[in-house]
Amino acid sequence: MRLLSFLVAICLLVSCKQNDTSTAVSVADYFSYGDSLESAGVKLIPIKTPAGEFKVWTKRFGNNPKIKILLLHGGPAMTHEYMECFETFFQRQGFEFYEYDQLGSYYSDQPKDTGLWTTERFVEEVEQVRQAIGADSSNFYVLGNSWGGILAMEYALKYQRHLKGLLVANMMASAPEYGKYADDVLAKQMKPEVLAEVRAIEAKKDFTNPRYMELLIPNFYHEHLCRLAEWPDGFNRSMKHANNDIYVLMQGPSEFGISGRLARWDIKNRLNELTVPTLMIGAKHDTMDPKAMEEQSKLVKKGRYLYCPNGSHLAMWDDQQVFMNGVIKFIHDVDSGNL
Repeated sequence: MRLLSFLVAICLLVSCKQNDTSTAVSVADYFSYGDSLESAGVKLIPIKTPAGEFKVWTKRFGNNPKIKILLLHGGPAMTHEYMECFETFFQRQGFEFYEYDQLGSYYSDQPKDTGLWTTERFVEEVEQVRQAIGADSSNFYVLGNSWGGILAMEYALKYQRHLKGLLVANMMASAPEYGKYADDVLAKQMKPEVLAEVRAIEAKKDFTNPRYMELLIPNFYHEHLCRLAEWPDGFNRSMKHANNDIYVLMQGPSEFGISGRLARWDIKNRLNELTVPTLMIGAKHDTMDPKAMEEQSKLVKKGRYLYCPNGSHLAMWDDQQVFMNGVIKFIHDVDSGNL
């Protein structure tokens, strides 16, 4: 009986959505992906790289030719798992969307060639995923969080002709400014004795010392990464499954600043090249300066800013209603031509 009620509710939600922004489809159509063998939307997409061909994991939800959203997780080399919170929100709207583990992440192939871990190569990967899911400028939205925000902005700078909307969550457009914010603002919010011990470990480059994370998790991660008293299961799984080799190579050993290959990444002066409708999302307690996120929304041609007053780096979790309502409204507004 509960299953029948659920299907009826989904049918009403998808077919009779009060917004006219999604194509009316039946439940059967919404969950039918045209696959000869049904696999709950999971598909391994082949990706060509300079080091050969590999496969990346994707999972499709829904069937909506007007709105196709690709979720780009952070890290680099975290997983889609911490973005599972989008599932209920986006399905209620009748959106078609894709969870996706980037190359090197847990559910995708994990080649060892370190030459693969560049923003340029990841951009080409996203473009190949776009082609595989059949998205184009009439329906394609990219939503990136953290490193995924870097990837989303880089993708848009090269391929915005294929985009309908861009959403950048919790990622400044300048890694040096991100590092400066960590040093000048966030570090000073720590207890002096904790900061001194963290800095001493960093000075020795003793990052594998368990004490490093013992200090950072309660004093930094719980303050600025995810402020929920109990971290969500999806986030815990994503942390457990992170590919630390790639993460350290590109980001550095922690979220407390940046020191890897991305340390000098900066495209802030190129944001004015973006003409596609863009949502920049900042949060009060984020590792990223919320004022910088607001500024970015003004540097692009068609920008909007979403502020999460109770959120941190994962505002999709710790300021969920504000985050999701703002994201959904932006997508509907772009789809209906109101932005």
